[in-house]
This record gives sequence, C-alpha cells and structure tokens, in this order.
Amino acid sequence: MTAMTDTEVLDALKEAKAILSGHFQLTSGRHSDTYVQCARVLEDPTLTTRLAKAMVERVGERQIDMVAAPAVGGIIIGFAVAQALGVKFIFTERQGGAMVLRRGFEIPEGAQVLVVEDVVTTGGSVAEVIELVRSAGGEPVVVTSLIDRGGPKAFDIELIPLLTLEVESWEPESCGQCAAGVPMYSPGSRRLSS
Repeated sequence: MTAMTDTEVLDALKEAKAILSGHFQLTSGRHSDTYVQCARVLEDPTLTTRLAKAMVERVGERQIDMVAAPAVGGIIIGFAVAQALGVKFIFTERQGGAMVLRRGFEIPEGAQVLVVEDVVTTGGSVAEVIELVRSAGGEPVVVTSLIDRGGPKAFDIELIPLLTLEVESWEPESCGQCAAGVPMYSPGSRRLSS
C-alpha cells in the first residue's frame, strides 16, 4: 500500500463530514470558524489503519520503541500508528488540569518515543506529552499528526503531519464572531472531566 496523497487525506475528511464550519473554541482556547472533527474519520477502522500506515511512512526509518498520545483525541490514531509500527502504545490524561501518566503506564529509560496527535493547533497538549516523556527518562523523537492547523507550536521537536490545513484562529478577545454574538461550540476534549 502506498502513502496517501494530501488530496486523498482531504477527500477522506470531507467524505466523513469531518471539516465543520461555525464558531468554535479550540482545545488551545483560541477561536476559529473551522473545526476538524477527526473522530468522524476514525469511525472507520479500515480508513484509520490506512491513515496510520501513511503517517508511519512519512515518519520514515527513525528508531521508535513506543508511541505516546494525549487523551482523548490522540488515542485512536495513536493506537493505530503503534499497531502499524508493531510497538507498545500509551496515552496521557488530564488529572487536576495537568497531563499525567495513569493506569500503570511507564516509559522505559532511553525509550525512543513517537508522539501522536489527531489535530495540532498550538501543540499545547503535545508539549505536555513531550515533557512527560522526558521526565520519565524517554526520548521524544518526533511528533506526527493527522492534521496540522498551521501557526507556531509550543513544542521543540519536528512535526510531521499527514496534512497541513492553514485554518485561521484567533484569541477570544479578537474574535469577530464573539463580537457579533454568534453562539460558540467547544467540541475539543480538554474540558472533559477525569
């Protein structure tokens, strides 16, 4: 199976009705008129497996010992990437507002860790996963995601997205839709309780 092209990835997102228009608060806290609901694409196990294999192909021949992903958005695609690589998978969760390892998950000293996320905007959650990997004695190698929404990132290692969608976002105080009183939807997972 060959890697998916940008057009094939975008077509899969559109077919799954994963690209939404409206007034959204992103997980980062920023506002946007476009939201990518990757869960719609990840409903299809065959497509998820194909996307994961394409992500692995883009990451290349790097040494990867395990995959780590932030809950909730990164769990399905992170598991699929780990399966494609044939390595262990762990995920991080928020507890008391901070990203932590739970459920007995451990990162072996010196483990080469691939960090996987569904959508990256600022990369705040990814940065927290990277810090957890480092503090546990692992070495974050690279970050991969289904979608990179563009813009500066909060982390310091290479990002290899499957698709880059330059989608504009704003700080809440600069949001024209807020000023116009347009109702806002917050579909991200950061505010889920643990």
